[in-house]
Amino acid sequence: MGKNTLSVTDKIILNTATLWIAGRGPKAPGTWGSLVAMLMAPFAFLPLSTGYRSIVLGAIFVLGSLAASRAETLLGKKDPGCVVIDELLGLWTTYLFFPQLSPLLLFIGFVLFRIFDIAKPWPIHASETWLPGGWSVMLDDAIGGLYAAICLGIVKFFV
Repeated sequence: MGKNTLSVTDKIILNTATLWIAGRGPKAPGTWGSLVAMLMAPFAFLPLSTGYRSIVLGAIFVLGSLAASRAETLLGKKDPGCVVIDELLGLWTTYLFFPQLSPLLLFIGFVLFRIFDIAKPWPIHASETWLPGGWSVMLDDAIGGLYAAICLGIVKFFV
Protein backbone atom coordinates (compact mmCIF):
# COMPACT_ATOMS: atom_id res chain seq x y z
CA MET A 1 0.00 0.00 0.00
CA GLY A 2 1.44 3.37 -0.99
CA LYS A 3 2.10 6.10 1.56
CA ASN A 4 -0.25 8.49 -0.21
CA THR A 5 -3.22 6.15 0.21
CA LEU A 6 -2.78 5.68 3.97
CA SER A 7 -5.25 7.19 6.38
CA VAL A 8 -4.01 9.57 9.07
CA THR A 9 -4.57 6.80 11.62
CA ASP A 10 -2.47 4.34 9.63
CA LYS A 11 0.31 6.93 9.26
CA ILE A 12 0.33 7.42 13.04
CA ILE A 13 0.37 3.64 13.58
CA LEU A 14 3.29 3.17 11.17
CA ASN A 15 5.21 6.03 12.76
CA THR A 16 4.64 4.46 16.18
CA ALA A 17 5.62 0.96 15.03
CA THR A 18 8.81 2.26 13.40
CA LEU A 19 9.63 4.77 16.17
CA TRP A 20 9.36 7.44 13.49
CA ILE A 21 12.71 7.59 11.71
CA ALA A 22 14.54 4.93 13.79
CA GLY A 23 13.20 1.94 11.87
CA ARG A 24 13.35 3.49 8.44
CA GLY A 25 17.07 3.50 7.77
CA PRO A 26 18.53 1.26 5.09
CA LYS A 27 20.66 -0.83 7.48
CA ALA A 28 20.22 -2.39 10.94
CA PRO A 29 16.83 -0.95 11.92
CA GLY A 30 16.74 -3.03 15.12
CA THR A 31 20.03 -1.54 16.25
CA TRP A 32 18.81 1.98 15.48
CA GLY A 33 15.55 1.31 17.33
CA SER A 34 17.49 0.01 20.32
CA LEU A 35 19.78 3.05 20.22
CA VAL A 36 16.79 5.39 20.30
CA ALA A 37 15.37 3.39 23.24
CA MET A 38 18.71 3.63 25.08
CA LEU A 39 18.92 7.40 24.53
CA MET A 40 15.31 7.92 25.67
CA ALA A 41 15.57 5.71 28.77
CA PRO A 42 17.33 8.17 31.14
CA PHE A 43 14.63 10.78 30.52
CA ALA A 44 11.43 8.84 29.84
CA PHE A 45 11.84 5.53 31.69
CA LEU A 46 14.55 5.34 34.35
CA PRO A 47 13.22 8.23 36.49
CA LEU A 48 10.03 6.22 37.11
CA SER A 49 9.56 3.78 39.99
CA THR A 50 9.66 0.07 39.18
CA GLY A 51 5.87 -0.07 39.48
CA TYR A 52 5.33 2.73 36.98
CA ARG A 53 7.97 1.23 34.69
CA SER A 54 6.01 -2.02 34.71
CA ILE A 55 2.85 -0.14 33.76
CA VAL A 56 4.72 1.65 30.95
CA LEU A 57 6.05 -1.68 29.66
CA GLY A 58 2.56 -3.19 29.77
CA ALA A 59 1.20 -0.25 27.77
CA ILE A 60 4.06 -0.48 25.25
CA PHE A 61 3.43 -4.22 24.90
CA VAL A 62 -0.28 -3.76 24.16
CA LEU A 63 -0.01 -0.66 21.97
CA GLY A 64 3.12 -1.98 20.24
CA SER A 65 1.44 -5.32 19.52
CA LEU A 66 -1.54 -3.57 17.97
CA ALA A 67 0.71 -1.22 15.96
CA ALA A 68 2.97 -4.07 14.80
CA SER A 69 -0.07 -6.14 13.76
CA ARG A 70 -1.44 -3.28 11.71
CA ALA A 71 2.01 -2.55 10.23
CA GLU A 72 2.28 -6.20 9.12
CA THR A 73 -1.04 -5.81 7.31
CA LEU A 74 -0.16 -2.45 5.75
CA LEU A 75 3.30 -3.57 4.66
CA GLY A 76 2.24 -7.08 3.63
CA LYS A 77 5.04 -8.73 5.56
CA LYS A 78 5.43 -10.79 8.74
CA ASP A 79 7.57 -8.95 11.35
CA PRO A 80 8.88 -6.26 8.98
CA GLY A 81 12.37 -5.07 9.89
CA CYS A 82 11.27 -1.44 10.01
CA VAL A 83 8.97 -2.21 12.97
CA VAL A 84 11.19 -1.43 15.96
CA ILE A 85 8.69 -0.67 18.73
CA ASP A 86 9.60 -4.15 19.98
CA GLU A 87 13.20 -2.98 20.51
CA LEU A 88 11.91 -0.22 22.78
CA LEU A 89 10.02 -2.81 24.82
CA GLY A 90 12.96 -5.22 24.92
CA LEU A 91 15.61 -2.71 25.92
CA TRP A 92 13.44 -1.03 28.52
CA THR A 93 12.67 -4.51 29.90
CA THR A 94 16.45 -4.93 30.21
CA TYR A 95 16.54 -1.75 32.34
CA LEU A 96 13.37 -2.48 34.36
CA PHE A 97 14.89 -3.58 37.66
CA PHE A 98 17.73 -1.03 37.84
CA PRO A 99 16.88 2.26 39.56
CA GLN A 100 20.11 3.85 38.34
CA LEU A 101 22.40 2.97 35.48
CA SER A 102 25.61 4.74 34.50
CA PRO A 103 26.13 5.52 30.82
CA LEU A 104 28.47 2.50 30.67
CA LEU A 105 25.82 0.16 32.12
CA LEU A 106 23.17 1.62 29.78
CA PHE A 107 25.47 0.74 26.89
CA ILE A 108 26.26 -2.73 28.25
CA GLY A 109 22.50 -3.35 28.58
CA PHE A 110 22.09 -2.21 24.97
CA VAL A 111 24.78 -4.64 23.78
CA LEU A 112 23.39 -7.52 25.84
CA PHE A 113 19.89 -6.95 24.52
CA ARG A 114 21.11 -6.80 20.91
CA ILE A 115 22.99 -10.08 21.41
CA PHE A 116 19.85 -11.85 22.68
CA ASP A 117 17.67 -10.18 20.05
CA ILE A 118 19.94 -11.37 17.24
CA ALA A 119 20.97 -14.81 18.58
CA LYS A 120 17.45 -15.67 19.83
CA PRO A 121 18.29 -18.55 22.20
CA TRP A 122 15.44 -20.72 23.47
CA PRO A 123 12.67 -19.76 24.08
CA ILE A 124 13.08 -16.41 22.31
CA HIS A 125 12.96 -17.82 18.78
CA ALA A 126 10.15 -20.24 19.67
CA SER A 127 8.06 -17.40 21.15
CA GLU A 128 7.80 -15.79 17.72
CA THR A 129 5.00 -18.27 16.94
CA TRP A 130 3.21 -18.41 20.30
CA LEU A 131 0.87 -15.51 19.63
CA PRO A 132 -0.67 -14.09 16.47
CA GLY A 133 0.67 -11.11 14.53
CA GLY A 134 2.30 -8.26 16.37
CA TRP A 135 1.85 -9.92 19.75
CA SER A 136 4.68 -12.36 18.97
CA VAL A 137 6.74 -9.54 17.46
CA MET A 138 6.66 -7.91 20.89
CA LEU A 139 6.86 -11.07 23.00
CA ASP A 140 10.21 -12.32 21.71
CA ASP A 141 11.85 -8.97 22.51
CA ALA A 142 10.32 -8.89 25.99
CA ILE A 143 11.84 -12.33 26.68
CA GLY A 144 15.17 -11.20 25.21
CA GLY A 145 15.00 -8.18 27.48
CA LEU A 146 14.53 -10.41 30.52
CA TYR A 147 17.58 -12.48 29.54
CA ALA A 148 19.60 -9.30 29.04
CA ALA A 149 18.37 -7.95 32.41
CA ILE A 150 19.67 -11.05 34.19
CA CYS A 151 23.05 -10.66 32.50
CA LEU A 152 23.11 -6.91 33.22
CA GLY A 153 22.44 -7.66 36.89
CA ILE A 154 25.44 -9.98 36.95
CA VAL A 155 27.62 -7.37 35.23
CA LYS A 156 26.37 -4.64 37.60
CA PHE A 157 27.24 -6.80 40.59
CA PHE A 158 30.87 -6.99 39.47
CA VAL A 159 31.26 -3.42 38.16
